[in-house]
Amino acid sequence: MKLVLRGHHLLCLKGFQGYGYDEDFVENMIKVNKLRKLSTTTVSLTNQADDLCASCPNLNDKLCKDHGHNEIIVEMDNEMLKKIDPSKEYNSVELFKEIDTIFNTLESVSEICFNCMWHEKCLFYQKLSNNR
Repeated sequence: MKLVLRGHHLLCLKGFQGYGYDEDFVENMIKVNKLRKLSTTTVSLTNQADDLCASCPNLNDKLCKDHGHNEIIVEMDNEMLKKIDPSKEYNSVELFKEIDTIFNTLESVSEICFNCMWHEKCLFYQKLSNNR
């Protein structure tokens, strides 16, 4: 299986605990989260709408309906993609191990997660906050 994921969604998947914009979004997030844990899954990275965005009720013509919010999302992606090569295709399990190595402090995700509306519910962000 091949997934296409936005840069910042790599962190979202690590912190997901069942919240989302609507039921369809949550179901898709659960499905993608299961797939990313399989050694047979590969991941390509992007800073555009991806396999998670496909079920987002805020997606309009491959962009967030709120163009200001879309700019913030792309900035979050680009911060991630500064540290992970977006031109490569990754084995999903290995990629998420690499994520754990690169993004292991609150400071390492501050530019990515700080403006996220979900950071207070995100298990990944909470874990980093508790490790301070």
